[in-house]
Parts: sequence; structure tokens; C-alpha cells
Amino acid sequence: MSYLNPQSWESCLARLATTPTEAAALLRDGVRVLDARAEAMSRSGSRVWEPSPRSPALVIVVDEYAELVEQAPGAVEAAESIARRGRAVATTLLGANQRPTQKSMGGGALRSQMSVRICLRVRERRDVDLILDKGMLGAGWHAHTLDAPGKFYIFGDGHTQPRRARGYLVTDDDVQTTAARYAESRPGLDELSEKALTEPEVVVEGEIVTQPEMTLQMALRDAPDDGLTVPELMHFTGMRRTWVYDRLQNLASDGRAQQVSRGHWRAADEDIS
Repeated sequence: MSYLNPQSWESCLARLATTPTEAAALLRDGVRVLDARAEAMSRSGSRVWEPSPRSPALVIVVDEYAELVEQAPGAVEAAESIARRGRAVATTLLGANQRPTQKSMGGGALRSQMSVRICLRVRERRDVDLILDKGMLGAGWHAHTLDAPGKFYIFGDGHTQPRRARGYLVTDDDVQTTAARYAESRPGLDELSEKALTEPEVVVEGEIVTQPEMTLQMALRDAPDDGLTVPELMHFTGMRRTWVYDRLQNLASDGRAQQVSRGHWRAADEDIS
């Protein structure tokens, strides 16, 4: 799936979004797939979604992410949710941006969730730290001095410093050849994910949520002053402990849930009022 991806790749994509409205819908659907996979894994006790031809990974590509922030601000929350929670369920967000400042990335936590960073040649020295991480310029990673086409740095999980790499020119003919070669072999979504996209959306106060999430939020709002325990929330939602903990942490980080005492939770005061 893509937002402003070149249409020459369209035959290899399950879905192409070229307008703000389409982009917002695409990212919301990505969250629905993510939630469906997380719920299924919670019930089965699985820790990670193992990609296979029958149960493939889902990769969402957003070109010129700053344009998405400006033109479809409603999609930013969905993008952040995918970046924050997608790893375990093989749902990956790949975003390209000219200059990934906090503002251009939507002002939230998305930039900090980007665990793999690719830095091409930059014009300003300060952009090295902006892209790779704080202190990288002082450590000698001078992306502003890269001296040949295609040279870049890549910094990802499991590494304490960036790696030098090089890419090569991909012509229009290369794109057409590659797209034609792989168009027929791209796997479709698994049955579970497809079903998630066909079920009606549940909207609570403008937010699209799954049924267990809605139950969790309602339980927190109706909780007594001393809160509800995680086992009680597990009983209400029918979900496993790890799922409940994950959602509680997400709600707490958004200011919508609070831990009133050790192991006891309720909705944040502002969310109740």
C-alpha cells in the first residue's frame, strides 16, 4: 500500500492511495489489520506474527510524509499506531520525508518509533542528528559530505552506529520490468486480515476502535474510584494479559487512562468528564 508512490509500481501493490482521503482510509485499514492480528495472537498465546505466503507481512509505504501531515492530519494518529504497535504483528510503516522534523512528522511520537533510519546526503550539518539520532554528527557521521550518487547511511536495530551503504539508479525501464516480474507473485492478505477490513467500523468519539478496545475503554470509564485490576479487565474484554497491558500503556501515554494504585486502573479524569 502507498500514499504518493509512483503509479508505475501499482501492479505490485495491493492498494494505492493518491488523495488525502484515500490515504487516511488506507492507514485506518492498516490499524484494523494490526488490531485483528493482535487479538488473534492474544487468544492463541503467540508472541509474534510469522510472515509466510499464506500469512504475509503488511508493508505500508508513505512517500513525502510531510504532505500527509498537512493534507490528511486525521491519518497521522493511525500512522503512529502502526509505527508503535506494528512490529510484533508484521505490520510495517515505511515513511519517506525530505526533512523529518517533529513538526513535519505530525508533532507526535512517530519519529521516535522509526527504528530503521536511512540518511541520504543532506545539505545542512544539523540534519545528520535530525535523521540518524542525536550525537551522530559529532561522532563523525558526516552525511553532508557524502561524495557520490547513491551513498547513504543506514542505522537500525541491533547496531550501535550507522553503516555505510550505496544504492544505484533505478530507471523507469527497471521499474516496469520489476513490477511485471513480481505482480503475479505478491501474496494477498490472509483471511483474518481480509475479514477485519470487511467488518463494520466501530466509532467512539470520532476514533475507530475494535470491539475489545471499546469494551476496555468502557470498563475503565465505569471503574470505581479505586480502579479495576488487570485480571478484571481481562475478564471483561476476553483478551490475554499482554494485550490488556499493551492497551493500558497506550491509553496512559495518550492521557486517557491512569493507574490509581499498583495494578489498578481507571479512565483518566478528563476522559471520564
